[in-house]
Amino acid sequence: MDVGGRHFRTIWVKPDDEGVVQLIDQRFLPYSFIIEEVHSVKQMATAIREMHVRGAGLIGVSAGFGMYLAAIETPAHPTASGFDERVARAAEQLKATRPTAVNLSWAIERQLRSMADGKTAEEKVTLALRTANSIAEEDVEHCRMIGQHGLKLIQDIARRKAGDRVNLLTHCNAGWLAFVDYGSATAPIYAAHDSGLAVHVWVSETRPRNQGSKLTAWELGEHGVPHTVIADSAAGHLMQRGEVDLVIVGTDRTTCTGDVANKIGTYLKALAAKDNEIPFYVALPSSSIDWKMRDGRKEIPIEQRSAEEVKRIGGWLDGRHAEVHLAPEASAAANIGFDITPRHLVTGLITERGICQANEKSIFSLFPEHAS
Repeated sequence: MDVGGRHFRTIWVKPDDEGVVQLIDQRFLPYSFIIEEVHSVKQMATAIREMHVRGAGLIGVSAGFGMYLAAIETPAHPTASGFDERVARAAEQLKATRPTAVNLSWAIERQLRSMADGKTAEEKVTLALRTANSIAEEDVEHCRMIGQHGLKLIQDIARRKAGDRVNLLTHCNAGWLAFVDYGSATAPIYAAHDSGLAVHVWVSETRPRNQGSKLTAWELGEHGVPHTVIADSAAGHLMQRGEVDLVIVGTDRTTCTGDVANKIGTYLKALAAKDNEIPFYVALPSSSIDWKMRDGRKEIPIEQRSAEEVKRIGGWLDGRHAEVHLAPEASAAANIGFDITPRHLVTGLITERGICQANEKSIFSLFPEHAS
């Protein structure tokens, strides 16, 4: 992704200091572009929990780098068991930050398995860095392939519309900022735009933190993709009027049977899409599939965040970030982070291996290695 004409990823090891992980602090976008330097697993846990980084893929990659930082924090000459105990504690610290995104625990467990192969602390550190970088590179490639597979859906619509622009609708931010590069839901959009297709994106604001209006709109603008920010509740109206051709969203966790957990408000968009016979697709790398869970409503943990995120809103005022009150101070507020879209409302899943239906048989046909 380009920012001001320069290519950036969302997270990387500092080129001249492998003891530092650099990341884009998304709390200040779209007003300020700030690169944060992370030196410890404690600092990385804070970055994940307080949403300096967010989005399923990036949460997983950040956790992978967090485990690497935990490895290099270990005293110079520990016993192997002492090293393992320290990184195990770091793993629990990171797992406690954001419960819904399955990529978090997936990346942490992958790091623990990798470091277990090392015989010395030095070998374990080397493996941790190699694995963190591998997780990041796989995230980039998987999102790139999601873009190529999803592009075909947009091309089909463009052919049917005989050159008229294709109107897409998103929710929250499943873009480059939610991964390392490309994004999931945005990857097909970028691929279509770059291929010369006329596309336009309705960007749902996504209260309460406004990741759509702040993050998705910003990155689409940086890439030159035509877009319009809308209130969350306007999506159904646009679908009724025939102004949406395709809905593409991301996911923080999808069961192996096709139930989808995504940012709160996704379920309502899926209902509106079903009622208006509009395709509703979920774009995700396979690292976002929970191969053990089968019933999303019963099993997927739903994050409950601070009520203050609902009662206040942040923005840019006279050259500085400011927060204002939206609700009476005495009023209670519920901040439910995610909802579950059941599989029967999902037209299909766009993965790095292709597009499948949102059911167990179709998912495992793309990923037979997980069938057992």
